[in-house]
Amino acid sequence: MSLAPALATALPAPLPLAAEEALQQAEAEGLTLLKSCRLASAVATAPPAPPPIAAQAALQQAEAEGLTLLKSESRTGYKGVTIRNGTTRIKPYHVQVHRGGKTVTIGQFATAEEAALCYARTPEGQAAAAAPPAPPAPPPLTAEEALRQAEAEGLTLLKSERSSAGYKGVSFSSGRNNTRPYHAQVGRDGKQVSLGDFATAEEAALVVARTPVGRATVAASAAAPPAPPPLTAQEALQQAEAEGLTLLKSESRTGYRGVTIRSNKGRSKPYNVHVYHGGKEVHLGRFATAEEAALCYARTPQAQAAAAAPPAPPAPPPLTAEEALRQAEAEGLTLLTSERSNTGFKSVSFSSGQEEGTSRSKPYQAKVRRGGKEVHLGRFATPEEAALCYARMPPAPPPLTAEEALRQAEAEGLTLLTSERSNTGFKAVSFSSGQEEGTSRSKPYQAKVRRDGKEVHLGRFATPEEAALCYARTPEAQAAAPQPSPASSRKRKVTSEELQPPDVPADVVVILEGHFVESTEYL
Repeated sequence: MSLAPALATALPAPLPLAAEEALQQAEAEGLTLLKSCRLASAVATAPPAPPPIAAQAALQQAEAEGLTLLKSESRTGYKGVTIRNGTTRIKPYHVQVHRGGKTVTIGQFATAEEAALCYARTPEGQAAAAAPPAPPAPPPLTAEEALRQAEAEGLTLLKSERSSAGYKGVSFSSGRNNTRPYHAQVGRDGKQVSLGDFATAEEAALVVARTPVGRATVAASAAAPPAPPPLTAQEALQQAEAEGLTLLKSESRTGYRGVTIRSNKGRSKPYNVHVYHGGKEVHLGRFATAEEAALCYARTPQAQAAAAAPPAPPAPPPLTAEEALRQAEAEGLTLLTSERSNTGFKSVSFSSGQEEGTSRSKPYQAKVRRGGKEVHLGRFATPEEAALCYARMPPAPPPLTAEEALRQAEAEGLTLLTSERSNTGFKAVSFSSGQEEGTSRSKPYQAKVRRDGKEVHLGRFATPEEAALCYARTPEAQAAAPQPSPASSRKRKVTSEELQPPDVPADVVVILEGHFVESTEYL
């Protein structure tokens, strides 16, 4: 039996409602549009949430129920209660318990006392309250006491310049615990194991030194040959001359090519050396002086190749702001301004000189996005010169309208893959409202693809169709696109205009909307 007559007489799909029409219809039906993913029926039948309990009321309620609010040295002061850092929520206190090896969130509360009351009502809280009291923790050790105790136990507190606390395995966090801000941890079986929070970095380092991991690290350090003493600036220059090496100069903050300096102070070896090898950045070491770091870099094949290369022509002198403006006028260029930039010009940023690798004499940087990637154009002495460099870049092609993108896809024989899970209607295309950092309001649609387990950004676009076209050109999209059926499948495509033509046998099943159907006789 043919489906064509039934489809021809089927009711048309209802027209989509505008936002105002949907709101009016909901009001007419007495419905509430919930701003959540929860089911309307479940919320409608659920009792209203009780009002939050004040701190004093929570304490009185705990006393009335015979519960104990367990104290803790955490930031909230109560066991099982945590607080979100920097939150402005009405209910910033969270209650969590461990059940079956998993962390279970019980609820969110306005006060620490109400949260502690919730925890005290749980089986975990009641078991902790019924357990015999733990012996009082020993008083925290001062730095001097921890050092004397380490010496008495024959332990070595391992120093580390990479740690914010100065010791290996110890980190400092100002918001963790005001009385015990130093955290100790070690790695075991590929996981980080917390050893506790402490009042001083030395006490935390003492706990790390007592672990098997700490002892093994000390033994390995003792077996390693001692590091040579750092070279002074003069010694590094003399050594470079003795080896016939050239310390390549640079306009960076360090004055040498391949050498950067860490912005944080207090390190004995603040200068770092990096080279690029095989498309990756390789760290070569840390040094006390910029000259010693430059000597290390000069010994690399990359530096020796750069030193042997013919000298580049001298760079033109930097332009003043007035010279850059006059030059732009002479070339008929417009320096695009921007209120969102800290320089006042589009695609030009300012670095104060504290960032690693920044040149103090040329603190302005120009960048442009090409093919979904950020391309560095150079550093300049004035924002006007940087804006002039950006203005000289060839303009990007104009964005495609939805219709143009659809026609282009048809011309290239590509399929724009749709998706009901995407907020744009197209697969691998997402929409950003403009509130997110780095989002362009004129190009709010973003296309991405996953390659080798990583998310690759393809670019931003003005319409979802143009973004979908960009994705459709990728190998991943072409592999996911539906493949045309072979001739042996005896399938054809029937349009609405061909509905019930006189030469079509009655046993042909015709489906509207361009779907493929089986036919037993007609091709």
